[in-house]
Amino acid sequence: MLKNAILTLLSLAIAIGLGGYSVWYALNAQDGVGAIRIGQWTAFPEVGTLNADPYSKARVAREGVLALGQAEGLAFVAERDDAGEPLKRECTYTIEGGYPTARFWTLYAADQSLGVIDTGKPRQSALQSYEVLRRPDNSVVISVGSQPSPGNWLLTGGSGKMYFVLTFYDTPIASSTGLSDVTLPRILKAGCNA
Repeated sequence: MLKNAILTLLSLAIAIGLGGYSVWYALNAQDGVGAIRIGQWTAFPEVGTLNADPYSKARVAREGVLALGQAEGLAFVAERDDAGEPLKRECTYTIEGGYPTARFWTLYAADQSLGVIDTGKPRQSALQSYEVLRRPDNSVVISVGSQPSPGNWLLTGGSGKMYFVLTFYDTPIASSTGLSDVTLPRILKAGCNA
């Protein structure tokens, strides 16, 4: 009798533990149900619609963010550079290339919770489309790191894992038909202070 009770409790503990881990993993994974991937950038275009999958709805509820509707915009998140290595705060990067048509876009360096990295300095770890310098072909080159760089510079600081969040507002790429020929900027590692 005691043996059956212990086996039942053990089975329940394993089931609850593995079930909880699988939900945690699904909510924290950048790739998953409903995700689209363009280069190293991942987005969930259905997240602000009635057609959003349960995991996307749970992710929005847990983080307490206001999801953009399909006609409002689309947010892309990158957690790796073009070589496939995880982004680190102690490294410097170059984000270069063209940006899809949008009325306005923002780019910021984020921590694990996808909030803007707190650098402890008056300058935020964020840029927006109206303040960047552009090349003659309308492409943009952004230097990312803790040391100032000429041109477009995105400040980061500290150590540990980092994400880039690129959000387009009032853009045709938010519709499923606009995603077929979209290219997003590349993320190239320039060096590390390890």
